[in-house]
Amino acid sequence: MSDTPSDCTPGDCTKPRTSLPEAELEALVRGICFKTGPPRRIGVEVEWLVHELSSPRLPVTPERLAAAYAALRTVPLKSALTVEPGGQLELSSQPADSLMECIGTVSADLAAVRAALAEHGLGLVGIGHDPWHPPRRYLHEPRYDALEACLDRTGPAGRAMMCTSASVQVCVDAGHEEPGPLGLGRRWSLAHQLGPVLVAAFANSPLAGSEPTGWLSTRQLLWTEIGEDRAGGPSLDTDPRTAWARHVLDAPVMCIRRDSGPWDVPERLTFREWARSSVPRPPTREDLDYHVSTLFPPVRPRGHLELRMIDAQPGEDGWIVPLAVTAALFDDPEAAETAYRVVKPLAERTHSLPAPHNPLWIDAARHGLADPELHEAAIACFGTALEALPRLGATREVTDAVETYLHRYVIRGRCPADDLLDRTHGSLGKKEVRT
Repeated sequence: MSDTPSDCTPGDCTKPRTSLPEAELEALVRGICFKTGPPRRIGVEVEWLVHELSSPRLPVTPERLAAAYAALRTVPLKSALTVEPGGQLELSSQPADSLMECIGTVSADLAAVRAALAEHGLGLVGIGHDPWHPPRRYLHEPRYDALEACLDRTGPAGRAMMCTSASVQVCVDAGHEEPGPLGLGRRWSLAHQLGPVLVAAFANSPLAGSEPTGWLSTRQLLWTEIGEDRAGGPSLDTDPRTAWARHVLDAPVMCIRRDSGPWDVPERLTFREWARSSVPRPPTREDLDYHVSTLFPPVRPRGHLELRMIDAQPGEDGWIVPLAVTAALFDDPEAAETAYRVVKPLAERTHSLPAPHNPLWIDAARHGLADPELHEAAIACFGTALEALPRLGATREVTDAVETYLHRYVIRGRCPADDLLDRTHGSLGKKEVRT
């Protein structure tokens, strides 16, 4: 799923208008968001900034985007293609039965998208946060008007998230009901403890307004600034289903949708309070589904687990490395067990606070692999993933890409954000010499 709420067509936003008891709401969340079974399916959602091929720093006009996107709608794709509020493009794969099936499908779709965009002089760039342009909304629809109004209450971070951010989201099965490395509880815990390592290793958004922000993942900083209610995770002190159901019902409603006209944007109305009051109307099952899509924690259960903490990656195939590493550490039992042991000690640095609003996640976003403990954990996790990938059927090309990333970045305590900063500092130095 994308970083913005799911769509609805006129007439289906508020029907059927059947009031749901609070207990039934909680049961629905528990059942919808954690569907268990033997972990075997994998997916990825790749977001991209769209830029001028000839001059990437020039803003693309809405008219040119509209023409290019109209042409894209005629391109046959296996993945779902959506447009984000700021004009970013997202490809969401269908659940694949193997890592290589997922990579093959999305690679083919991306090649077709790039070819269609190139005919309009446009291209895709993989950066977690637009380093040059301020937020500018491309889509003007009731749901995005409501989202913007809601997020504006916590400051400018919401608009930046909507319009200038891009990510690689890896989707893994929730797991099965048994204990062990592939069990639901273990995978939920691993996702939250491995998350900071993934933030640090793949940080790729150190700039805003062409200037360093002081954070290697400015995109992750934006999520932190949006606030715990909207972009925070649940407590990890109880079982995943109970914690998530409680978190969903006690989170503020972003909007109350209407079949026509502007949507209501209530202030500090939780879904639980809405269900109890039934004002201005009783919430429906569809409202509950939509409400879940307006919550943006770094790990979001949607029948599977969405890992949402990875910045968009440079290069045409840069997204493959975080997908492959994550798949290996979740779906190979031996690798999952090793990764869990590696990252478990990091939990002490969270001070038992939910992600991403705790010291560990903040350090990962600010410092990346310059943090010694995250650096050590990343080296171990990448090495473990490399050993596991052949067991998942990964090709030599994929394992070589992961190994190259390990030596280029991880072992050296670097991430793609450091490359962007090096180029920025070099550019600034040249300007200083000229003046």
